[in-house]
Amino acid sequence: MNRKIDVHELRKGMYVSELDRPWVGTPFLFQGFEIRSDEELVQLRSLCQHVYISDDPERIASPQPRMVTSTRASHVIASPAADHVTVLDATLKPHRAPPRYRDQTSLEEELGTARVLESGTRELIYSIMDDVRLGRSLDSAPAKRTVAGMVESVVRNPDALVWLTQLKHKDEYTALHSLRVCILALTFGRHLDLAEEELNVLGTGALLHDIGKLRVPNEILNKPARLTDHEYDIMKSHVPLGVKILDNTRGIPAAAIAVARCHHERYSGSGYVNGITGDQIGLFGMIGAIVDTYDAITSDRAYHDGVSAYDALKKLYEGRGKDFHSGLVEQFIQCMGIYPIGSIVELNTGSVGVVITVNRERRLRPKVALVLDDSKTPCPIVTVLDLFHTQSGISGTAFEICRVLPAGAYGINPNSYLPSI
Repeated sequence: MNRKIDVHELRKGMYVSELDRPWVGTPFLFQGFEIRSDEELVQLRSLCQHVYISDDPERIASPQPRMVTSTRASHVIASPAADHVTVLDATLKPHRAPPRYRDQTSLEEELGTARVLESGTRELIYSIMDDVRLGRSLDSAPAKRTVAGMVESVVRNPDALVWLTQLKHKDEYTALHSLRVCILALTFGRHLDLAEEELNVLGTGALLHDIGKLRVPNEILNKPARLTDHEYDIMKSHVPLGVKILDNTRGIPAAAIAVARCHHERYSGSGYVNGITGDQIGLFGMIGAIVDTYDAITSDRAYHDGVSAYDALKKLYEGRGKDFHSGLVEQFIQCMGIYPIGSIVELNTGSVGVVITVNRERRLRPKVALVLDDSKTPCPIVTVLDLFHTQSGISGTAFEICRVLPAGAYGINPNSYLPSI
């Protein structure tokens, strides 16, 4: 049930379902949201005269995303070699300077290099796994060289490596999860304007963040049923085990180890293993927590099927301020795109497509590979639409995304539409 209310009567905890103006162009990330801060109250009162609020708690389960005002992290860590990483600006205040990075290559141009990097990193991860399982010392040099190559690719254009995170296999989850988390962390760090030196440290930590799981029995890692309390304690031990391995490895900076130490900590203190709260988690730990969670819930596991990237972003958004730093969650959603790469979407014409690359300036208008026509019949030739430029030939109006469809809708496998090189 929606009720019209004057904006001056709004209070925190109310759920805003409609505005007195279009959502597009407002700073609100989702179309429909619970008011959680004084800042949101101020924004609503400055933009609207009245809004509609919902008393139905189920409404919060299916918000539709919109843009937020662009913000940038400026000087967010003290030093990549510091004993700990500190968020110097917890609110991620707007940064007016132009972004550090601009795309230097197209997705298609970068994809060949990305494939080679992905393949090489995959081999490296399996080599590291063998070393750890056999009790050999970990050599940091190959990992750092591999991450350096990935940083260079992400700086040129992150979309190619992000596309390759879509290629998932349930039986390779433990190994390739680390590869995907590394790619996601680097992509997010680029979005936050971290310097390349910082990206290298972040990427090294992300690539090795789960190394302690190699000391956890496979029957616990891959158990399809709920873990017992004892088994869960063993599972949680992968954090201190991993930190110990990295502490004993020459050449791994403390800031990189922070990713392994803190990727299961939560902003409210409800995480493990130390129950650290707020900014004490550190920027790299917070980034690790966000990207680790995102990949975990979008992946098929022994005990659950992965959700769509779009639904995963909604879950992260719902956990802002509780599980994750609010500003960083909003920045991650901007980084991945309102419609992430690989999303299956329906357009205003009724046709269906797969998002193949994001538009970093106009995030509501990505490039989409058109898969089904308006009658939901497979297109004989897949056409790529740039929603920023292309208009519908029938009505002359701009193509727009109306909704995101569930993973696997119409039997569509987004991997089939990975651009060729």
